[in-house]
Amino acid sequence: MKILLTSTIPLSLNVFCRGWLKNLKRSGYEVVAVSSPGKDLEAIRMREGVRTHAVKMYRYITPLRDFKSLRRLIKVFRMERPQMVHSITPKAGLLSMMAAWMTRVPVRVHTFTGLVFPTATGLRRLILATTDRLTCLFATHIIPEGNGVKSDLQRYHITRKPLRVLGYGNLRGVDLKYYNPDDPGVCAAAEPLKKDGIFTFVFIGRMVGDKGVNELVEAFRILNQECADTRLLLIGWEAETDPLKPETEDEISRNPAIEYVGYQADVRPWLVASDVLVLPSYREGFPNVVLEAGAMGLPAIVTDINGSNEIISEGVNGMIVPPKDCRLLYEAMKNMYGFKDKLFGMGKRARGIIAERFEQSYVRYCIKEYYREILGA
Repeated sequence: MKILLTSTIPLSLNVFCRGWLKNLKRSGYEVVAVSSPGKDLEAIRMREGVRTHAVKMYRYITPLRDFKSLRRLIKVFRMERPQMVHSITPKAGLLSMMAAWMTRVPVRVHTFTGLVFPTATGLRRLILATTDRLTCLFATHIIPEGNGVKSDLQRYHITRKPLRVLGYGNLRGVDLKYYNPDDPGVCAAAEPLKKDGIFTFVFIGRMVGDKGVNELVEAFRILNQECADTRLLLIGWEAETDPLKPETEDEISRNPAIEYVGYQADVRPWLVASDVLVLPSYREGFPNVVLEAGAMGLPAIVTDINGSNEIISEGVNGMIVPPKDCRLLYEAMKNMYGFKDKLFGMGKRARGIIAERFEQSYVRYCIKEYYREILGA
């Protein structure tokens, strides 16, 4: 049976489906990857050993360009005639489900890795909710990545179709051999990143407002004034939209206890060199960085949002605070700083939870069994 997997940008497929497409191919499926052109799409073709189609798609609403993308997808689907199309990002989901419906692909699957509209306002919220409804309308099967996403799809009446969370949620899973805090090479790489006697908080993600970076920097500023033996590592990249506040940018640039190190291809040494992950995001689907940090034995401070609150249990493997609340975030960070003697136990439990619920082979087994079920194989 032929399966087409689609994403808006090839980086999503390259990251989320690393090794998965090859795994499907070995299981007897013919697999084709469809995404925007780029080096990541070529990397997928070479590494996974699957065919690819480059179809330019845009992350934001661009009606004329989107219509061209739709026409191109229709052409590809008619040529390939797959038994199933599975999309994993919002714009690719909308366009792929429409194109698959128009070309009579029998099984049309979309995975919601997160929802944007619940935190949007005004016309933008209406447009985003409408596009999600259309995606569900044209899909035959819908996979929310977690129970929080499932709940929002039902609560906001996005669809009445059955929703199925696979396993404990999450699309990618965690390779525990790769994310191993005892790996000698990783530990050696972490040594020059450490600072003796300094308690280190680490953030990994896009440097934007809705990741809670403004609140994080302000909370750390207050904590660092009280506890000088603390530092904050910021790992990530800047985006064109939702920039940080000028005062946040200024604090990052002038505070010697805040280190912005940009994008890092391998975050494992940085996690080993840190004590606590902080992800004060406003919205998530199922944050992989929290899973990866847990696999590396790090407890986390997260916000009470979808995905994050399905990984972290208060006081067990981390702490949970309300989003957009700088004061409570500061208090949680101060409490973690004071829990130095308890962090090892929390980190050990964090890795145990990841191994039990989100180990990569288990996550992929759940997806593969679901494929067998809906394809009748």
